[in-house]
Parts: sequence; structure tokens; C-alpha cells
Amino acid sequence: MNTDVVVFDTGALTALERRQARMWRLVQRVVRERLRIIVPAGVLAQAWRGDARQHAISRLIKGRTTLIDPLNKETARQVGVLLGRSGGSDVVDGHVALLGAKFRAPVLPSDPDDIGKIDPALTIVCV
Repeated sequence: MNTDVVVFDTGALTALERRQARMWRLVQRVVRERLRIIVPAGVLAQAWRGDARQHAISRLIKGRTTLIDPLNKETARQVGVLLGRSGGSDVVDGHVALLGAKFRAPVLPSDPDDIGKIDPALTIVCV
């Protein structure tokens, strides 16, 4: 497992927005240890509404260690293959799982069961 990278799902961003204590502690640790945060573009689209309550998400995605991973043609194909093998259908969950596997990084999903079905080998951190 790569401990230098963590992949956020929509649940992680939502927990941050809601200022859930466990998520705040986790983000503080990630920032303190200068870990790379990867947010699939679809995750950002699911969570982002652009209002003032999302200040914490805004700060996170503007951070130097945060990467918004685009869903380009090659990634879309890889996600599609992964979903086809797993029987999954949620493109955003597929992108999260793909990145978790690619970087051998823990993922912070909103629904650990869905992500786990796509790739049971992932390290899942519940938020």
C-alpha cells in the first residue's frame, strides 16, 4: 500500500463539508504529512455546489498536494473495463477504484460496499 497518496470519494468531501470530526482529523494528518490527495473529477462534480458552506472543500481542492484526476478517453476506457469485470455500473465509483488500484492507495468512499465489489483488494478507510 502506498502511504503517500489517498483517494477521496464523494463521501470524504461531504464529510469534510459537514465538518465531521473524524474527517477533519484525517485531513489534518494528510496535510501535516504532505500526502497527495487524488480526487476524481466526477467526485468533485457530485459534491460541488459552489456555496459558502463548501469552504473546506474549496481549500482542499486548491491545495498544492491535491490532484483532480480527469476522466479522459483512456481513463474512461479503463474504468469501463473495470466495471465490466466487476459487474459494477457507477462510473464515479469505478474511477475511484481505478485510482486506488493504480496508486496502491487507500480510498475514502461514501459506500465502502460498492467500491469493495469493484475491487476487493482495495484498502478502504470508512469516513
